[in-house]
Amino acid sequence: MRPLGRLADGTPCYAPVGRMVADGDRVCCHLCGRFFLSVASHIRVHGWVKTDYVAAFGLELGNPLTGEATRKRRAAAFTARFAAEPAIQHAHARAHERARSGALTAAAADAARGRPHPPERRAKTLRTLAGISRVARADGSRRAAADRMAVLAAAVAAGFGFADFPGYVADRLDRGLSMAAISREAGLHKDWVSRRLRGVAPGVVPPSRSDSRLRPAALRLGFADTASYLRARHVDEHRTVAAIAREAGVSPPTVRAALGEHGLRAVAHATKRHLAQARGAAVAQAFGYPTLTAYIAARRGAGATWRGLAAESGLPETTLRRHAA
Repeated sequence: MRPLGRLADGTPCYAPVGRMVADGDRVCCHLCGRFFLSVASHIRVHGWVKTDYVAAFGLELGNPLTGEATRKRRAAAFTARFAAEPAIQHAHARAHERARSGALTAAAADAARGRPHPPERRAKTLRTLAGISRVARADGSRRAAADRMAVLAAAVAAGFGFADFPGYVADRLDRGLSMAAISREAGLHKDWVSRRLRGVAPGVVPPSRSDSRLRPAALRLGFADTASYLRARHVDEHRTVAAIAREAGVSPPTVRAALGEHGLRAVAHATKRHLAQARGAAVAQAFGYPTLTAYIAARRGAGATWRGLAAESGLPETTLRRHAA
């Protein structure tokens, strides 16, 4: 009989790697091509042991290397011995206890670590996966990924003394940390928190990009949040967008975006406009009028010229004409 192929070391192979070929109750020996009720007892003729045989020919370590009839006879004999021999019963009870405690699973994982997946097991896995729909597989992958994220998030929260991950993230956001800074503090990729926030901390609302950049400066300057900082600087103190950007260390577009997000209107030339309004109010008050517009209307109605109004009020003619219009 000619071999089907050879192993890497040149050993001839008379049966497909990763599969036991059966003919009725007999199975084929990969080393010589003959059929036996049990190849496990036959391979001693070739000077091989079972562990080397199953590893070389891609079989599972638990493969009995026997035919179906032999397996059934041995199972029936073991059942009879189990009912009569206390030693087997004791071993069976110990095995069940190891399985319930998880020790058996851990031992199997340790034994399989670093060992290549045998072709026989790979073929079984692929057959099983072929019977599962793509939707079910995708759903299982999503659930497994969510479980891994939850375990990692819980470990991070516990490491920083928090009961859960949402509490940890909310605390860091209140302190002015960005999403990237939180990820780096936790020892994760810089985008981990921002990408997975909805899954691991669903109750936490992430700040906008502009708000997250301005918030550290607001907290550093003694404000409770970005909105109160912007309201104080732009609305109350009439600072320009550029001045706020310089103080906070951000760009003017970031300040304008944050003003819009917090319902505040960005005023161009805020400082100059405020000073001009203050000068106009002072002039109106000095001449006994409620507003500069009322002062201009009354004086123009009395026949005053624009040049005369400018000389009288100390304001430029262009300013007086603009208020009159």
